[in-house]
Formats: sequence, structure tokens, C-alpha cells
Amino acid sequence: MDSNDWVKQLLLVGIGTTSLVADKIKEVSDQWVKDGRIDSEEAKRLVEELMQKIRAGQGNFESTIEHQLRKILQDLGVPRQSEMDELRGRIDRLERQIRNFENKMWR
Repeated sequence: MDSNDWVKQLLLVGIGTTSLVADKIKEVSDQWVKDGRIDSEEAKRLVEELMQKIRAGQGNFESTIEHQLRKILQDLGVPRQSEMDELRGRIDRLERQIRNFENKMWR
């Protein structure tokens, strides 16, 4: 599985979790308003503040996950895309050199 697939799956899990947390926060704040613990404006502010904190943390989570995956792949010896591209270029050049050499031999 491509490392980008892992990152996408982890991000989707994070988004799903964030959505569940947002729903629960809204549910709890609605219940507090219903119980008279806070008024609707306070509930709205509370939900907005908590969601901002969650979104800020989610950005950090995404970059942390990506960094950790890169480190794991590097530790496992999995080459980066740029390294693979460089090797493909080197192979192409070697194949051309071999063809040129063969062509000179047959002349």
C-alpha cells in the first residue's frame, strides 16, 4: 500500500473522529441549554471555541502523522519517489549506452 494511502486513511479517521466529537459537543451544549446551565449564546461560543481548538490540533496531528510515516518508511529502507525517479533515469541512460555500444559493435 502506498504511503499516501496510509496518510489518507489516517486523515479520514481524524476527520471522522472530529465529526463525532463536534456532534457530541453540540449535543452536550444543547442539553446544557435545555437544562438551563448556560444560555444559547454561551453554548454557541463554547462550541465555536472548542471546534477552533480541535481544528488547530488536527493540523498538528496531520503533520505529526505524516512526519512519523516518513520516518518509519525511511527506517524500513523504502525509497522516496525522488530516489526512484533518479534510479529510473540512471537505468534509462545505461540502457541507451548499452544500445549505442551494441550498435557500434555491429557496424
